[in-house]
Formats: sequence, structure tokens, C-alpha cells
Amino acid sequence: MKLTVKAVLEKKGKEKIAALTAYDFPFARILDEVGLDIVLVGDSLGMVLLGYDSTLPVTMREMIHHTKAVSRAVKRSLVVSDMPFGTYQASAEQALRNARRLIQEGGADAVKLEGGGPRAKQVKVLVEAGIPVMGHLGMTPQSATQLGGYKVQGREEEAAKEILEDAQRLEEAGIFSLVLECVPSQLAERITQKISCPTIGIGAGPKTDGQILVLHDLLGFKGKVEPRFVRRYADFETEAQKAFSRYLKDVRSGSFPALKESFE
Repeated sequence: MKLTVKAVLEKKGKEKIAALTAYDFPFARILDEVGLDIVLVGDSLGMVLLGYDSTLPVTMREMIHHTKAVSRAVKRSLVVSDMPFGTYQASAEQALRNARRLIQEGGADAVKLEGGGPRAKQVKVLVEAGIPVMGHLGMTPQSATQLGGYKVQGREEEAAKEILEDAQRLEEAGIFSLVLECVPSQLAERITQKISCPTIGIGAGPKTDGQILVLHDLLGFKGKVEPRFVRRYADFETEAQKAFSRYLKDVRSGSFPALKESFE
């Protein structure tokens, strides 16, 4: 049975929410089959798959392309698609137009956008139009340059207060969940206690309602940014290098393909 936004909301305080990013059909299918609650088609695909130096160059066309692949694979998990930079900041009308594309063309169940109070209007309009919205506060990659790079946000009292207030504004606007990225664990815990929708942490400590990681970080692929909070559950990069090297050796030596692997 397909997981709904309502079901995600009801997990708060009862069961930890497990989320991962995915950008293609094969990985999305596996995540769905093992029972992940949320599969996020993140604009992180720009750095993970496309070789960009940041998420800023990612386009709607690219997000729709990858969201289509993921949504075709997922039968149970909630598919959330990132709204790329420049597709929602200008106005609520712009946000609605592009969010509809991610839902209608991409097949997403919900969208995610970055930012606090100034984005509340966009969130409200999307929710009123029937589009579920996930918020994102703390270290927001689309604003990394403005924030001073990829570093912890909300250490100082005033900054922490602002993030908490932004979380409350987004909650009032109607978000169904909130990603907290690279904020102190005490602040993440405080926000989790103060708002009624689930919080999903990434580098925000263990006291949030759920956790999310970038799939390729979890699998041990080396990226342009390697956060220290990532736990690597496998070393796919090393295993892939070994496999490719064996293939190269076998082709060069003539041992692949063997006669039994050929058509007579």
C-alpha cells in the first residue's frame, strides 16, 4: 500500500522515519522494496550524478527526468522531488507552476523547497492547491554561498532562534515534514518538540523524528563534499573499481568471453 502524507505525519513520536535519496529506477526500486518511508529525488543529483560543483545548475528538465525514473520504480514509499534553484523563489505563482510539473510530469507525491519565513507564502499556495510540501532549514545547499559554505548553522543563539521561528512559520504554512540539515543536535531536538510535523535530520543528531542521507554517501562513493556525519554502510566505489579492473584484465587477456558465454 502506498505511503501517504497523512501516514508520515502520524509517525511523529511513534516510529522513526527512514529516508534516502535516489535518482534512478534500479536504486529506487531497491529502496522501495526494503521499506524506506521516503525516497527523495534530491537536487543533489547535480553533484552526485552530473558532476556540477553545486546544486545551483540543476534544471527543472533534469529534475523531472530523474523524478520520472524514480516514480516508475516506487510502489510503496512516498516520492518527494526537490524544486531546483530559481524555480520557486520569485513568486508563489512560479512555485505553483513548477511544483505542478514535478507532480504531473515527474510523478512525485510531494515537493521539497528550501528556506524559512520568506518561503511561507509559496508553501501555503502549494498546499492549498493540493501539493504536499516538505520544508528544509539549516544548511540549505542552494544558499550555501550566502551561508558561508557547507557548515553547521544555528550555533549562535540568535541564529538558532531564527531557525526555530522559521520552522514554526513553515509549519503554519502547511508543510508535512521538515528537513533539518547541519544544525546542532540540541536545536534540532528543540524544533522537533516545538512543531507538530515530523523533523528529518541530516547531520542534526539523533533526536529528530527521522533521518535522511544521500544514497551515494551511504554506499561509499567519493563526492565533491564528504560530510563527517555520514555513516558509510558499504564501499561500492572500491568494489566497482575491483570489478572494472577484473573486466579490463579479462578482455585484454582474451579470457572474456569464454566459449560457454557465447552463442553457438
